[in-house]
Amino acid sequence: MLGVGLVKGLRVTAANLFGKAITEQYPERKPNLPPRSHGSFRFEPEKCNACGVCSNSCPNNVITVSSERDENKKRYLTGYQMDLGLCLFCGLCVESCPSDALHVDNNFELSAYVRKDTVHVLYEGEPKKQAVNE
Repeated sequence: MLGVGLVKGLRVTAANLFGKAITEQYPERKPNLPPRSHGSFRFEPEKCNACGVCSNSCPNNVITVSSERDENKKRYLTGYQMDLGLCLFCGLCVESCPSDALHVDNNFELSAYVRKDTVHVLYEGEPKKQAVNE
């Protein structure tokens, strides 16, 4: 009776020792990720209408949307940035985007040595000049 626990433990050890190795050769071979895995974000500025719904739906306020209004009171995008150091990768911003301008990408290599390198500027446009009436 005393050796039953020892035999069970040695059986688990032997199965792991002589079984198939599960080590991945990561830098040389990239892992095959499922298509719905959450990595970095891909932004299409031509689809964005600068409504700010993605920014409002983010629980950590990761997204900063900069916009201005033209002479027709229509909003247009002037800047879009994400601080991925604070991001939960929950995908609420992607789900809430009404114009389908924000997508999840499979790029998962987002490490950085300095925290400011986690801020990604996805779009930086120039504000339109206002016409000066002379």
